[in-house]
Amino acid sequence: MDQRQRMKEAVQRCLDSRRAELHALSRDIWSRPELAENETHAHDRLVGFLSEDGTWTVQSHYKLQTAFRASWGPVCGGVEGEPGLNVGFLCEYDALPDIGHACGHNLIAEVGAGAALGLKAALETETELPVPVKITVLGTPAEEAVGGKIDLLEAGAFADIDLVFMAHPSQQDASFQATVALDEVSVKYHGKASHASAYPWEGVNALDAAVLAYNNISVLRQQLKPEWRIHGIIKHGGVKPNIIPAYTELQFYIRTPLVKDLCDLKAKAEACFRAAAVATGCQVEIEYPAHAYYNILPNATLANLYENNGKALGIQFPEQPEKFSGSTDFGNVSFIVPGIHPFFYIGTDAFNHTEEYTEAAGAEKAQLFTLRTAKALAMTAVDVLCCPALLRQVREDFKQATLKQEKT
Repeated sequence: MDQRQRMKEAVQRCLDSRRAELHALSRDIWSRPELAENETHAHDRLVGFLSEDGTWTVQSHYKLQTAFRASWGPVCGGVEGEPGLNVGFLCEYDALPDIGHACGHNLIAEVGAGAALGLKAALETETELPVPVKITVLGTPAEEAVGGKIDLLEAGAFADIDLVFMAHPSQQDASFQATVALDEVSVKYHGKASHASAYPWEGVNALDAAVLAYNNISVLRQQLKPEWRIHGIIKHGGVKPNIIPAYTELQFYIRTPLVKDLCDLKAKAEACFRAAAVATGCQVEIEYPAHAYYNILPNATLANLYENNGKALGIQFPEQPEKFSGSTDFGNVSFIVPGIHPFFYIGTDAFNHTEEYTEAAGAEKAQLFTLRTAKALAMTAVDVLCCPALLRQVREDFKQATLKQEKT
């Protein structure tokens, strides 16, 4: 049996033996859903889980209040003086308002922690490796709101990580699925209040501006490229029917397949917002309160390795849909570090961000699929660690994807 196969079997034995602990971890996070930047219980639970055996160096509240970092290694290998390889696994654990873990981030946390444990077990069985290896688990909060991974990128949390792995629950298994770039815009109109029946001419109607802006965007959609998206809500529309609203607020999400196209769509949207202000005599504020999310860069070598390992574990990869309009802050990470972000089936056909998906994310049925995904991620890391040629190809794929993005 060759080294890679021995290590992959060690991954599987480890995760099979810790199945109950990992399920308890995931279920505990699921049962106490916390919104972005407030994931104190999930943070403490994961920090405690990785601290239990005393072999991980764990930093709580790492750069962000609800982020953490756990490191193990390096274990020696390769020739003296050769740079080591730091393999990162990411955990998400924030929930959604009202419907809890309807995107299955509790399972993302389980996959990240589980894959790291599996790879550690595999490395502990070997004394000879092509390069020294270190494992890092990063807890990355606030994916659903402000983009915690982007804050961590800016704070230097990924500076020493060479490869990054995570996986996201979905309706089917996919080694890669294109996501779209995303920016959030807040639009605030300021008018003048007046009695809506007695003195309407004294008012400047901010609700009229909001309604015009919403309709302007609806008309704009006719002229947009088919894969572009813009959608939003009126967050504040006034306080009482007999008071002309002096203040209104809208929130829109703007999405394009490539991050470079966001600027074009943002300019078109801003023209709609400003036109509504001019038409009604209101003042307008246009703000971008959160980070822009980039599209994920593909890495064909990692995707192929993951698919091969997944198939060996019984994962089926049906033909993928051509388009997927979701967004993630992992896209920003993929522009800086070579990585992979596969999607995995959890035993339900329900759609993410629904109450049905919340129920499925906490069900025991999801465990077979979640642990299988953690195994496949760790086994993919094993392939790259054991074969320098594969590592070179992963880095070349990253380089070419980055160049293609710049030229497109």
